[in-house]
This record gives sequence, structure tokens and C-alpha cells, in this order.
Amino acid sequence: MTAVDDCPVVLDRRDGPYGEVVLRRHGALLQIIANGCFLMDTSDGRSERLLVDAAREALDERPEPTVLIGGLGVGFSLAHAAANPRWGRITVVEREPAVIDWHRDGPLAQVSAGALADARTRVVETDLVSFVHDTPDTFDALCLDIDNGPGWTVTEGNGSLYSPAGLAACARVLRPGGVLAVWSAKPSADFEETLRNARFRQVCTREVPVSRGVPDAVHLAVRPG
Repeated sequence: MTAVDDCPVVLDRRDGPYGEVVLRRHGALLQIIANGCFLMDTSDGRSERLLVDAAREALDERPEPTVLIGGLGVGFSLAHAAANPRWGRITVVEREPAVIDWHRDGPLAQVSAGALADARTRVVETDLVSFVHDTPDTFDALCLDIDNGPGWTVTEGNGSLYSPAGLAACARVLRPGGVLAVWSAKPSADFEETLRNARFRQVCTREVPVSRGVPDAVHLAVRPG
């Protein structure tokens, strides 16, 4: 890689409803930056795929379960869900119009074009925090990947989602026995306890080792039947 190739190139920069969002290319990778905070890139995707697979495994006896994916991101979670014919309706909530555009008509279509064309897929442009409080719809699984974890949110308002009231709203959109899966940049014993205090059952954490630092994590919990 040359020195020029090693420098990130900004492909798009926009002022969105929650601040600045940037799409960069760094070598072969595409990266999303929000308000100067690195969110994700297209380098791996193992933990995003685990987020979806762990939820589906927990619903093994349900035919064609529905899933709500919180955050479109670089598209790994959506693409992986759509690649599995055992999922039924797939709803993705994304609050940044720029991110949706990058998938529909921009560079991130390389990840998600097939999934967006899938008849099961619906993309809703709104804030997930508001959506889980207001939607009349219910789902078998809710896969959250809108932050770097419960303790490292992209914007301050997202923090309420991991509070007792926010988790009650998540439980509200889940059918009895439905699964909540939450992506995090590191495991959190405190968040596990918060889930148990919110009356979720079968709380556990699955880890994905990374090349440096603490592992990525997926927190899993089941709404009581």
C-alpha cells in the first residue's frame, strides 16, 4: 500500500439530523464516522453476523420469525439476515438519511443491494428510540447495533435506550419469548444486570475476539412469555 492509499478519502460528508456523518474510503475499506467518532467499517462483520445468527438460533422453533434491526450501518446485519431464508419480515430502522442513500445509490450498495431488493425487507427512516416507543408493530427479534455499546453511545439521547424505561420499550415491541440482541464493542456485566432487572430472562453474552483489545460482544436476552 502506498502512502497515498494509506490516507482515508472522504466520499461524502453531510450534516444530518443528529450531527455530521461522513463516509470514507480507506484502502479497500468503507468507514462511517459520526460527529468525529468512528462507528464501523467493512473490514470484518463477524460480530454483526453473530448478532443476527444468535437471535435466530434462540428462535429456532418459530417458522419465519420477524426481526427488527436497529441501525443500517455498513449493512452487514441486514445482508446476513436477508441471506437466510428462515427469517420472515425484516425491518431496518435508520435515522440518518445519508446512510440510507449510501446503501441505495452509493458505495455501500456493494454490501446491501441484494438485501434491499429482497421482498421481505423494509427500511424505516426514523429514530429507533422513538420507534420502539411508538410503533404498533411487534417482532420476534430485535437486533440493536446503533452505538458502540450501552456505555458508549453515538449521541446522548441514545443512552435512554439502555435504561430501564428504554428496555421496557424494547420488550414492548417483542412478542412473548422474543429475543433482544445488543451489539457492543466490549462485554458489560453491568448491562447484563440491567437486563435481568428489566425482567429479561436467559441473559448471556457471546464474544468475538478481535485482533487488538477486548472482544466485541453480543448481549442476548429473552422477553418472558
